[in-house]
Amino acid sequence: MEYSLEYFSAAVETAVKNLSFPSTAPRLFEPVRYTLESGGKRLRPVLLLSVFAALSRRDIAEAMNQALGIEIFHNFTLLHDDVMDKADLRRGRPTVHRRWNENAAIISGDAMLTYASMLMSKCPADRLAAVNECFNTTAMGVYEGQQLDMEFERRMNVTVDEYIEMIKLKTSVLLAGACSIGAIMAEATPEISEKLYDYGLALGIAFQLRDDWLDTFGDPAIFGKEIGGDILNRKKTWLLITALGESEGELAAILAENPTDHILIERVRGVYDRLNLNERCSALAESYSQKAIEAIESIEMDADARRFFIELAKNASTRSH
Repeated sequence: MEYSLEYFSAAVETAVKNLSFPSTAPRLFEPVRYTLESGGKRLRPVLLLSVFAALSRRDIAEAMNQALGIEIFHNFTLLHDDVMDKADLRRGRPTVHRRWNENAAIISGDAMLTYASMLMSKCPADRLAAVNECFNTTAMGVYEGQQLDMEFERRMNVTVDEYIEMIKLKTSVLLAGACSIGAIMAEATPEISEKLYDYGLALGIAFQLRDDWLDTFGDPAIFGKEIGGDILNRKKTWLLITALGESEGELAAILAENPTDHILIERVRGVYDRLNLNERCSALAESYSQKAIEAIESIEMDADARRFFIELAKNASTRSH
């Protein structure tokens, strides 16, 4: 068995291209195909398939329906997020509600959610209940995280602990759920499934903290978008929350002045630099990567598989894009 991002990603891409949707109302699924064809990291299905392969040593085709289900669900959340955020672009292309309209985005998103559930349920009867319970619990966590994220937009007193809990729900539980479903499909024990859930949870927090860092300190030529978007949107990231709490009112005053975009980014970056948030955020992300690695230390697996999961965890907190 090959353990590489390229191998698992290629398998997912092929399966996505071969998806067959009902033909009764083809326009319902045009936005669905459009959304899935836009690519992305495919990290969630990759995690599901790699966990299944590492624990079962069986053909990953046995868990492909669940991998597709988790990927379609993830893209459903992005589609509806774009409607709520009134976003114009997603992965360099017009969002569904811009290319079609909001009604099309909503109903096609609903279809994606149901289709994801249908695929998730295509598994052996002895694993059906556990898979569905994990999927539904995971989905509810994502919705809770999105609600908290929306509430944070109206608050200036968000704490770091609240932020970590929000990204754990909005981002991490889907990675954790993917790992756990992969373990369930491999007929692993509940204890092993729980350890892999913890791996995905820590991995997701590291990934999001690194995302926060990249938006402020990354190289735009490598990151793929302009730096400072989170600052301009006053997004409650770990960086902003920490600086608001430690800058003795300086950052709050800068935000209240509402300077031009370039000046705002420059001045906020100055506060971050004085508080050494660049290195502190990186260190925190790396600590979660280490927690992910520790979560799977006692799980028996091939050396190549272990190396794959360790490198994935390290990359979550050190990636440049």
